[in-house]
Amino acid sequence: MTDYSKNTVAPTPPMGWNSYDYYNTTVNEAQVHANADYMAKNLRKHGWEYVVIDIQWSDPDAGTRNKDGIQYIPFSRFCTDEFSRQIPAPNRFPSSAGGKGFKPLADYIHSLGLKFGIHIMRGIPRFAAHDHLPIKTHDNAKITADMIANPYSISRWNPDMYGVDAGNPYAQDYYDSVFALYAQWGVDFVKVDDICNTNMYPANPYSAEKEIEMIARAIERSGRAMVLSLSPGPAVIEKAHHYEAFANMWRITDDFWDDWKLLKAMFERCEVWQKHTGSGNWPDCDMLPMNVLGYGWGNLDDKNNKGWKCKFTQEESRTMVTLWSIFRAPLMIGTDLPQLDDFSLSLLTNDEIIAMNKCKNQAVQITQSSSANLVLWKNTSDDGRTYCAYFNLSDEPVTVECDGNGSDIRDLWERKNLGRTATFTLKPHDCRALKI
Repeated sequence: MTDYSKNTVAPTPPMGWNSYDYYNTTVNEAQVHANADYMAKNLRKHGWEYVVIDIQWSDPDAGTRNKDGIQYIPFSRFCTDEFSRQIPAPNRFPSSAGGKGFKPLADYIHSLGLKFGIHIMRGIPRFAAHDHLPIKTHDNAKITADMIANPYSISRWNPDMYGVDAGNPYAQDYYDSVFALYAQWGVDFVKVDDICNTNMYPANPYSAEKEIEMIARAIERSGRAMVLSLSPGPAVIEKAHHYEAFANMWRITDDFWDDWKLLKAMFERCEVWQKHTGSGNWPDCDMLPMNVLGYGWGNLDDKNNKGWKCKFTQEESRTMVTLWSIFRAPLMIGTDLPQLDDFSLSLLTNDEIIAMNKCKNQAVQITQSSSANLVLWKNTSDDGRTYCAYFNLSDEPVTVECDGNGSDIRDLWERKNLGRTATFTLKPHDCRALKI
């Protein structure tokens, strides 16, 4: 069994784009192409590489129901193959028709020099269990989905899957067959949901522990390197050793959106997890919501455009990217990339900030003001200098004095040297990222 904390699948925090924040359950092949093309042209040279399709890609009806306020249809019949494995809905992903699956789309994304990822729910389709549909087994045994499904293990918020019975040896066969299929398609990244924290069961939030192990084993047996990302959070800190052994990313928060209260709370979450980053292990702060969001929810802004303009101020967006970067969280963009505004693009293409995210050393929150409104994170850069990120969490300006102790102070966002001492004022919710 591979020890995922020692592997080379994700030696630095993965960087990419995820469809969820903008498209919800509705994304289609043309839209994935457009975002991949934009990434290849504008972001790849800065380290961005993963193109990840989020939830419900196997459902042909996704995208027609959100106007009625229903995100996940109860008793849905999505697309599966003869072995109870989800396959792309061909009306949304035309290149998948004829049993090709996601291989043509993955091949296209790989041709751009990028990597391809998908989202799945843990477990096996409920309707496959109800209809006693077959699964693929290593010995051709006649095993059906109901035999390995655990009807007492379900998601609180999505009706598609039953968990699998880890005590049944053919449950591993099912996961092996699923990830063998993904390997054939050319999948590089798998986000598995309802597994990092199974919040249906608050007395046992890590009830899918054995399924994590089966999935990690199935990835190894597939013969293809795939990043394993676990959602949703908040991750269970007491199980940090288990996340580290079997996954590359795990969510330390529930869904993160463009709300200052959620961003401010992330400082405490990062402080809790700060000693668990590195060596293929990346506690995940969730996507970076920016610019435009929520098209797939059918919401309208005041100009009657679908979606809404990100509610973060420029200062808050800069604080978000800075915290994720110095903490060394995965960087997954949540928006429609072709619509990126100049400011958002500038946040994503600052190579000095990205270098801080790729640093080999663990960052630490070393001090707070007595009011907890001025937060300082530090790390040692790969060239032996010191990264310092000051954050003003208050609603009032804060003045900061910084002494370089005889060394030059580099402002990473402004990309200029400040001298050996610097005094600056942080606006509310703003930050300063320095290298000394």
